[in-house]
Amino acid sequence: MSHESIRIGVDLGGTKIEAIALDLSGEILARRRVATPAHDYGEIVRSIVALVHDLELETDRRGTVGVGGPGSISTHTGLVKGSNTTVVNGKPLVADLSRALQRPVRVENDANCFALSEAVDGAGRGARVVFGVILGTGVGGGVVIDGKTHAGRNRIAGEWGHTPLPWMTPQEYPGRRCFCGHDGCIETFLSGPALAHDYFVRTGEAVKGLDIVARADEGEEAALATFDAYQDRLSRALAMLIDILDPDVIALGGGVSNIARIYEGLTARVARHAFTDALDTKILRNVHGDSGGVRGAAWLWRDEAQ
Repeated sequence: MSHESIRIGVDLGGTKIEAIALDLSGEILARRRVATPAHDYGEIVRSIVALVHDLELETDRRGTVGVGGPGSISTHTGLVKGSNTTVVNGKPLVADLSRALQRPVRVENDANCFALSEAVDGAGRGARVVFGVILGTGVGGGVVIDGKTHAGRNRIAGEWGHTPLPWMTPQEYPGRRCFCGHDGCIETFLSGPALAHDYFVRTGEAVKGLDIVARADEGEEAALATFDAYQDRLSRALAMLIDILDPDVIALGGGVSNIARIYEGLTARVARHAFTDALDTKILRNVHGDSGGVRGAAWLWRDEAQ
């Protein structure tokens, strides 16, 4: 096996486990994916190990290994917490993978991995502080400072989806109940399901996001109003984020980020709420799409192989 190093990233998702091998410049050398054995922790570990070995055989190189997924590693126990692949919660994933692969393994939240991918060679390339936003089934985020993920003391940095929507209108207050137990979380207003719910409230029709986009493109009043409300709420939420972190770049990811309509005039709307005379923060669509998380997992070892 060649002594030339590669970086291997693994994205542990609810339905699939994807792994890629990057060379030191970020070029994808190989990619593999398997279905997630979501109810068998031991099989999840074995699947990740097998993917790593397959990539090393295919590239004839040994690699560092980074893993991204929902949840985080508890600073108190070293065990996984908060993952929606619930079988891994309370398990020593880092220790088990490191032992099985006979090398250190880094495990990080998937939103942090997305943010790192965009900071290294995506929408936030060259920026010192990047916030990666996930607008998907849920709403999450990750912080990257000077090319490194910032997880925070409690490993919850970037969890803006579980803060209240700022400057709520009387019609919005108190908001719907979030799975976290609070009312009015940003996630309940800005997730993909929240977009569909808002349209349902306006029309009584259960319509998927892409169909709402199509109706807006055709000029349907309810669809246009749904997107106007969504963009207004997004602008308030991003303004609050800017007031706290003041990042150089905000990179939007997740399924909702693929809707071009949400970017139209967004920066100007954010500027009206942010506590600044002129807004310099760039708000950009992601570059790497669905590969952001797995690429970011590979980049978790970037500081070791310059």
